[in-house]
Amino acid sequence: EDVDIPSRRVLITGATGLLGRAVFKEFNDNNWNAVGCGYRRAQPRFEQINLLDSIAVHDIIHDFQPHVIVHCAAERRPDVVESQPDAASQLNVAASANLAKEAAGVGAFLIYISTDYVFDGTSPPYKETDVPNPLNLYGKTKLEGEKAVLENNEETAVLRIPVLYGEVERLEESAVTVMFDKVQFSNKSANMDHWQLRFPTNVKDVAAVCRQLAEKRMLDPSIKGTFHWSGNEQMTKYEMACAIADAFNLPSSHLRPITDSPVVGALRPKNAQLDCSKLEMLGIGQRTPFRAGIRESLWPFLVDKRWRQTVFH
Repeated sequence: EDVDIPSRRVLITGATGLLGRAVFKEFNDNNWNAVGCGYRRAQPRFEQINLLDSIAVHDIIHDFQPHVIVHCAAERRPDVVESQPDAASQLNVAASANLAKEAAGVGAFLIYISTDYVFDGTSPPYKETDVPNPLNLYGKTKLEGEKAVLENNEETAVLRIPVLYGEVERLEESAVTVMFDKVQFSNKSANMDHWQLRFPTNVKDVAAVCRQLAEKRMLDPSIKGTFHWSGNEQMTKYEMACAIADAFNLPSSHLRPITDSPVVGALRPKNAQLDCSKLEMLGIGQRTPFRAGIRESLWPFLVDKRWRQTVFH
């Protein structure tokens, strides 16, 4: 029998990652023909492509002829970027530039995922027109990536987003969910950063923004340039940890707020809040309340199953 294959085609890089999985699902669930590519974890669900292999990238784009490419793949761990600067620059800058060129070659609309870390955090909230000043190498490579994609393809959208969380495969996949074990194991006290102001953002919401941006773009070619999206609940990691404890009825008295700026690792901006009014004025966006989103994300990792009865039934 005839299978209805949607005519709108989207290619997602980094489809095995936390954000990429959500983006793939969002497009796939909304009548797009979605192809995801990954590298180490790709098989069997996604195409295995090394984004540094320009021939492989050329081939998949020319074979599939996507209308839209959402470029989620990146080295996004600031401390890893500091320790492996060349590899990070290859992926975050060189591969992004090549992808933008190939997208231009088939007339595809590229959405390049960037970060709030392009800002130094001294004068929030930041509009798209504010001058970036990244404090760490991660922010610098993502900013170079922004410039590279826009130079190679002026029909690109850059989407800057902050710290992400969502349905993780492992707690370490997100800087938010990784705190869950410290919250759950309340027999020893845990130091939590209470200095940096963050805006935890659900990957489902970012995925919805990408799809809405793509669909608007198919109707209106003026949709391009730089955009910001973010959750709107301001929290330090300590406050997130307390909210997580609260969401699962767990104690939080063992969590200790540390108000000094961190001395180890890559420098972090104190408050890189993004102003999202440009997308909001286009009628684009969705926001999941943090407690609801974090409960859904962390529920499978709850150690004490007895809580499940009291919290959810």
